[in-house]
Amino acid sequence: MRNSLLKIKSVKVEYYQIPLAEVLSDAKHGDHTHFEVIAVRIMTNDGYEGMGYTYTGGKGGRAIYSLLNDEIKPGLIGADSSAIMSIWDKLQWDLHYVGRGGLLSFAISAVDIALWDIKCKRLSAPLWQVAGGHSDKTACYAGGIDLNFDQKKLLANIQGYLDRGFNAVKIKVGKADYKEDVARVEAVRQLIGDDRTLMVDANYSMNVEHAIRFAKAIEKFDITWFEEPTIPDDYKGFARIAQATSIPLAMGENLHTLHEFGYAIDQAKLGFLQPDASNIGGITGWLHIASQAYTHNLPICSHGMHELHVSLLASQPHAGFLEVHSFPIDEYTTRPLQLDDNGKACAPDIIGTGVEFDAQLVKPHLVKQS
Repeated sequence: MRNSLLKIKSVKVEYYQIPLAEVLSDAKHGDHTHFEVIAVRIMTNDGYEGMGYTYTGGKGGRAIYSLLNDEIKPGLIGADSSAIMSIWDKLQWDLHYVGRGGLLSFAISAVDIALWDIKCKRLSAPLWQVAGGHSDKTACYAGGIDLNFDQKKLLANIQGYLDRGFNAVKIKVGKADYKEDVARVEAVRQLIGDDRTLMVDANYSMNVEHAIRFAKAIEKFDITWFEEPTIPDDYKGFARIAQATSIPLAMGENLHTLHEFGYAIDQAKLGFLQPDASNIGGITGWLHIASQAYTHNLPICSHGMHELHVSLLASQPHAGFLEVHSFPIDEYTTRPLQLDDNGKACAPDIIGTGVEFDAQLVKPHLVKQS
């Protein structure tokens, strides 16, 4: 009888296109005018509903929606909703041949997050407790997508982060002339002072030699990490950069399988890991990477979807920094991210994942549902 109650009764898939207030640009993805959210709602026979989701920078959302609706949804009906690892593993292998590490990782993430939402609700506990329970707060930084901003606007944007209570910020780099990037880094460091944390992110736009030249030029500005200096597949290139500079390297948002993270840990000489639960197989995948990081004495960080990652980062004893992303997904939820007086992000003390979209706010941006 119990197993019957735990079974999945129905699955709904929703696809949204949400406009950004202004165009945001980086060195490789170009201009962002909107972001996409693909949500999955799973209902069980015992009356629980879990909401999971993934997102994109504006492209590929329809394909993820189709994958979820046409390929994955039929096989979920009747499955045991408590068998999260079993479902995660089955989805990985069912579509491995056509989807390993690509759109499939995004689709599995949405399903997995919904199942964790149900798990937390059955336990009547918030995600930060269920995922590890180390703390209900975590260090964080404001991650700007600002390569298209001139220096005056860049500094005004950074000042806005400081005014909101952030003690750490990250800027985009990757200008054609690296000296322009150096000048931007210097200007931001002067603005924020010596006691605040500063990171830079090239969005894999540089070759190894360019990255080394740039890194050496900004070492004097006390940079906490240099993110994605070159293409994420070039693990040995990362290692060459790491050996040539005193600035720790970070990456993870473009690694979409556990094996890719394993190679990166073994070969790239990283200082920080940055898995994204929206594309590494959800909470299950993210926690696997967190375990790898713990084993290798690496701080675990995050990329994007800060409204969910705040609970995951807070739950771990080796948490580094939560990225508070420029895609404001949390402005469309019932509980936007909150900072304490010390600039730390507070995990929601809400039963479940703590993430629920505000129906009135997202409804105008719904493209299709099933």
